[in-house]
Amino acid sequence: MVAYTEMTCSVACNKLKRKVPFAWDLNIYRGCEHGCKYCYAIYSHDYLNSDSGKYSEDIYVKTNIVDQLEKQLSSPSWKREVVNIGGVTDSYQPAEEVYKLMPDILRLMIKYKTPCIISTKSDLILRDFDLIDELSRITYINVAATITCMDETIRQQIEPNGVPSLRRFAMLKEFSKTNASTGLHFMPIIPYLTDNRDNVDTLYAAAQESKVSYVLPGVLYLRGNTRGVFFNFIRSAYPELFEPLQALYKKGGAPKEYKDSLYGMVNELKAKYQLSGSYIAPQKEKLKQGEPVQLSLFDEEMQ
Repeated sequence: MVAYTEMTCSVACNKLKRKVPFAWDLNIYRGCEHGCKYCYAIYSHDYLNSDSGKYSEDIYVKTNIVDQLEKQLSSPSWKREVVNIGGVTDSYQPAEEVYKLMPDILRLMIKYKTPCIISTKSDLILRDFDLIDELSRITYINVAATITCMDETIRQQIEPNGVPSLRRFAMLKEFSKTNASTGLHFMPIIPYLTDNRDNVDTLYAAAQESKVSYVLPGVLYLRGNTRGVFFNFIRSAYPELFEPLQALYKKGGAPKEYKDSLYGMVNELKAKYQLSGSYIAPQKEKLKQGEPVQLSLFDEEMQ
């Protein structure tokens, strides 16, 4: 049973320390109803004194986030750096159908000409198509779908409350009609479950048909509370994979030999379908066009 708890936040956007193609992270919700068995953010409930085992059931809503965001974006010190919307939890999870916070978030992005990235496992984002279309004509915006596999039986087990993969691809195809960058985030790739050639081939064919700007693959990484949740799931749903995965994941990540072999196959299929693997190329293109995009990462790359 999902429970919503309303809370307030002191700031909307949090500055990131690590070097990535965005400088700020904004999360409307804490916890996520999609219930993904591999979610890296499960640990974050510990900071709320909430049971991490109820990460997909106890959803916290930052009800004042729109007001706090306007304070930040209207400040003379705001540099219009890229904001990653939903880096920890999906901004278009079912709670958004109730609270409807994203339209006002996007209106502020338009008002203050602030570029952003949105990654989701839901096609609820299509509700805000017109706002995202408008923003895409002002500055950079990236709409990405995280999609792990095309087998719906497997997909429903590992992402029980996400929408079907074909609906996610249909959503990406719709946004290809705008000036937004669109991407397939093929992650996490789960060894022995979603890493087979047929799955990757089908995903990349769908990505090509959906006219995505890039594909970003990434192998499963297990840390903290996520490791226990994931292996409990594997033990129950795929007991034959439990020992092989335990042997592969002696540490947080899969060994280099496995990843080298996997990415060799993935890159071959990327070339077959003529897909870009560059996450930041669309951002660079906006810079060339003189769009108001500020990216600290690019200060070094473009000199």
